[in-house]
Amino acid sequence: MTDSRPLIEFQGVTKIYGAGQTAFQALSGVDLCIFAGEFLAIMGPSGSGKSTAMNILGCLDTPTSGAYLFQDVHVETLDRNQRALLRRHFLGFVFQGFNLLARTSAQENVELPLLYRGEPPEKRHHAAREALAMVGLSGWEHHTPAELSGGQQQRVAIARAIVTRPLVLLADEPTGNLDSKRSHEIMDLLVRLNCEQNITVLMVTHEPEMARYCSRIAHFVDGALASDEAGERAKGQQTCS
Repeated sequence: MTDSRPLIEFQGVTKIYGAGQTAFQALSGVDLCIFAGEFLAIMGPSGSGKSTAMNILGCLDTPTSGAYLFQDVHVETLDRNQRALLRRHFLGFVFQGFNLLARTSAQENVELPLLYRGEPPEKRHHAAREALAMVGLSGWEHHTPAELSGGQQQRVAIARAIVTRPLVLLADEPTGNLDSKRSHEIMDLLVRLNCEQNITVLMVTHEPEMARYCSRIAHFVDGALASDEAGERAKGQQTCS
C-alpha cells in the first residue's frame, strides 16, 4: 500500500556543476514522484545523472534549480544544518563499501547514528541489538568487521542504517562488493525490510538482476529521466506477503 500523496517529489530538478564553458549539466529538469512504501531502483550508465539524483535525494547535495519536496517540505530551501537534521531523523544510508569502523564491534558500529543523536547508552544498546536481530545477526554483536564475511558486514551496515527507524533507506550499489549468493541474500533482506517495516527503499544499481527485486525502476540517460516503469514485484512476480 502507498499513500495518495508522494513522500518525495522532484519538480523540474536541474543540477549544473561548474560555470561558463566548463559547466556540466548533470540533471536537466527531472520530474519524479516517490510514494511511501515503494522500492525504487535508480539505473543508468555512467554519467547518466543517477548518482547526482541520489545525492540530492539524500540531502547530500542541492538542486541548481527546481524543487525537491520531502513530506511537502521544500528541501532546496533548507540550510546545511536543517538538511543534516532531515538526514539524521528520516534517512538511512547503505553504501557499496560497507564503511564500518574496523576496530569497533558490530553493535558499536550500529550504535553510531544514535550516539550522534545523543541517545543514552542503555537505549543505544537495546536499539542496536534489535536492529542486528532484524538483519539476522543476533549473537554477532561483539564481532569486529574482520571477523565477519562480506555479506555479514553489509548486514551490519544495513542495521546501522535502520537503527534510527528511518522513513527512507538509500542504498548505493549495496551488492557491488558481494558475490552472487550474498547479493541475493542482501536483496531478500531489503525486500523484507521494505515489506515488514514499510521502509521506502531507493537503490542505485547497474545490475538488472538486482533491479528485479524492486517494485519500480527509474532509468536515467544524459541527465534526464528516460523511463519510469513498474518492476517485476509490481507485476506480481515478487510481492509482499
